[in-house]
Order: sequence, then structure tokens, then C-alpha cells
Amino acid sequence: MEQKRLGAGMRWLLMACGPMNLGAVAVFAPPFPHLRNMVGLPEARPLYLWVLMAWLPLFGMGYFWMGWSGKASRAFMAVGGAGKATFAVILLALWTNGELPATAGLVGLPDLVLAGVFAAWLWRTR
Repeated sequence: MEQKRLGAGMRWLLMACGPMNLGAVAVFAPPFPHLRNMVGLPEARPLYLWVLMAWLPLFGMGYFWMGWSGKASRAFMAVGGAGKATFAVILLALWTNGELPATAGLVGLPDLVLAGVFAAWLWRTR
């Protein structure tokens, strides 16, 4: 896999994505429905919540490791950025349709910003 060196700002941003993803694990944890309710996310079947809980920390560890090591995998950044953009766009679309409250739509904004930063980094380092 092709690896690219990271600047200091991108390193810190990726290291911050690790804890951010761990925070999302708490929100999607099946035993904590009150956290989902706080941000306006609907209840879901435990299977889907457990799948999210399995993948979110893996991506968080990957982001953190790339930031810590200073080397980023373009493939990982592309998949991670696409995942963040997808999550954010779905939340915003459901909010726009009136299916989710504004708080749920706002939950996706940091992911949308990060997806944009990842895309810009991918574009600059091609």
C-alpha cells in the first residue's frame, strides 16, 4: 500500500479522530440508548449497533496510528473519508426530510468536514 508522509496539522487531526471514533462507539453502544436519544438518533436493532461498534474503534485506531506514525495509507484515507461523508450525508438527508431532529443532523457535521479534509489531502498528494 502506498504511504505518504503527513504534515504536523494532519497528524494531529488524525490522532484526534481516534478519540472521536471512540466517542461514537459510546453513542452507538446498544446498552446506552440514552446517549442516542440525547443526540436525536433513533433506536436501532442491536445487530446494526454492534456492527457499528465493531468498526468504529478499528477505524479510530487506524486514524490514530497514521497520525502517530506520520505515515498515511491513501487507500485507508479514501475509505475512511467515504465512510465519514456517507454517514454525514445520510444524517443530513434524514434531517432535511424531517425524519430526524436537527441535533441528529448536526452530529454528522464534524464527519462531513473531516471527509472534506481527507479528500483535499488525497487530491494534494496524488
